Amino acid sequence: MKSRISAGINQLIEKLKKDQSPTGSWDYPFETGISTDCYMIILLRTLEIHDENLIIQLTERIISKQEKNGAWKLYYDEGEGNITATIEAYYALLYSGYYSKKDPLIKKARQYIVANGGLDSAHLLAKLMLAMTGQLKWPARFPLPLELILLPPTFPINFYSFSVFGRANMAPIMILANRKYQIRLENSPDLSDLYTRKMDYNRDSFHFNNTEDWRSLCATIEKGIKSLMGMPSYIHKLATEQTKQYMLARIEPDGTFLGYFSSTFLMIFALLSLGYSKKDPIIIRAVKGLKSMQCEINGLIHIQYTNASVWNTSLISYALQEAGVSPKHQMADRANNYLISQQHYKYGDWIIHNPSSSPGGWGFANNNTLHPDVDDTTASLRAITRNVLSTPAYRQSWERGVLWTLSMQNNDGGWPAFERNTNSNLVGILPIDKADFLLTDPSSADLTGRTLEFLCSYTNLSKNHKAIKEGMNWLLHNQERDGSWYGRWGICYIYGTWAAVTGLRSAAVRENHHSIKAASNWLCSIQNPDGGWGESCKSDSKQVYVPLKSSTLTHTAWAVDALIAVSNKPTKAINAGINFLLNQLHQKDWTTDYPEGQGMAGDFYIHYHSYRFIFPLLAFAHYQNKYLTH
Repeated sequence: MKSRISAGINQLIEKLKKDQSPTGSWDYPFETGISTDCYMIILLRTLEIHDENLIIQLTERIISKQEKNGAWKLYYDEGEGNITATIEAYYALLYSGYYSKKDPLIKKARQYIVANGGLDSAHLLAKLMLAMTGQLKWPARFPLPLELILLPPTFPINFYSFSVFGRANMAPIMILANRKYQIRLENSPDLSDLYTRKMDYNRDSFHFNNTEDWRSLCATIEKGIKSLMGMPSYIHKLATEQTKQYMLARIEPDGTFLGYFSSTFLMIFALLSLGYSKKDPIIIRAVKGLKSMQCEINGLIHIQYTNASVWNTSLISYALQEAGVSPKHQMADRANNYLISQQHYKYGDWIIHNPSSSPGGWGFANNNTLHPDVDDTTASLRAITRNVLSTPAYRQSWERGVLWTLSMQNNDGGWPAFERNTNSNLVGILPIDKADFLLTDPSSADLTGRTLEFLCSYTNLSKNHKAIKEGMNWLLHNQERDGSWYGRWGICYIYGTWAAVTGLRSAAVRENHHSIKAASNWLCSIQNPDGGWGESCKSDSKQVYVPLKSSTLTHTAWAVDALIAVSNKPTKAINAGINFLLNQLHQKDWTTDYPEGQGMAGDFYIHYHSYRFIFPLLAFAHYQNKYLTH
């Protein structure tokens, strides 16, 4: 076992060494299915930007992902297909001009769409895209009025009740919905053949669930808006201008709106609705920024939703050092210098709910200068830990990062991703599908567990420090009955359990504590006969663990790492998991590309191409350091 683990570690280190970029970062793809590829085609055609080479390349990738039944999926075991992804692909391929409704592949896609509810079955964001491009009618009334942005933060529900990700998408949507903006060119496809029998262009297909609670909340919002001084026309004009300025003030140096594809796509249409020319410099820069997000996967071009350069680099640098690579080694030194250059010095929206703190966090992507997150911050701090005592520049970054992390703890004791205390129960009343994913940023087991692990393992804070005690209590009170924890940003219960267990163990929660024992027993109970672990993306929608029925490298590495944190000696389950990792390290099949992350249950999944290297390396290193060095 010892020699095999040593060989596995060396192989992974060599692979990572080969893949490091000249800047010191690792730029493995952040893959999110085909939606961004589809929307890029639709955007370019709408703006009459004839980048035929890119459009052709994107259609090639989209077609390569089509199933035999004509549908597209978000993940391998989703079922027959995903109706929204199939609608998006159908629309984009037709709009590209390189496919027609007579093509056999398009006919099969249409058959699937019609058989599964037509355009009426698309999710909200897709329907909004269809409305703004003239394929659906805007709803008579959108749940969030534009004037909401004028309500003060002290109002029960206001624009800043939402997460920064929610605001980034809702700001342009509020403008578009208010103006009911549509742009449809002569060469735009006609999707009326995808209407159901009960559906036509004039029918409201958005299906907002106007419950009694929502009507009451809506009345409260309207009362707040009416209390604003001024004539209605003036208030409306002011709200429009303020929403526009919210977007423009958050354009990143690369031209994108907060670095996200969806928010930038929506901003471009919102600006068009406000009278901006298709050739306005802001729009041209935004498109250029979106184009810069392209990467190559298996010889095909993919438009990333964002890039994961900072996240990849922080995790890889830390894993390498855990595996014995010196922080002074050229590979780690270049990585950590890159990370130092990516630390934030600007105030972002996080200051609204955290007014007494100063900048010091890290963001997810290298085009992100305005919205750091707790996960990337603790990951980057772990990576530079070993440089802190010897290099003053690292010490300064370290102190700023630690203070920012501590300041971001929620009132409930857990940690969010982007902003403190943006988990209002009132948001749950909004009649918007997946509002809890789109608009809130609650404490989560994965964020809280990893933050605890960092604070307890890499700082001198006492285990009795108030922040640590409150974080521990949050985790202990939010464990599932079966012993697992739900991870909001990964797939799903294995991910959350790994983070929670390693966090609690770092906080000196003993291995025989009932919470740790329950988690360990749960992990062992779901181990596969081949020694690995695997979890389906269905877990996030069903809100209960769903086995994948096949093992993946990443899920296995998370589970093994959690069990190593619990046991003082290697167990049968740990050794079986390590053997699975060693045996499958270089195998490639459908599990290799299975999503490891989520953004919106049932609609948005992420395949991190870096994870198959990072987490097995971390599991090997922790096994070696704990069991083989004595």
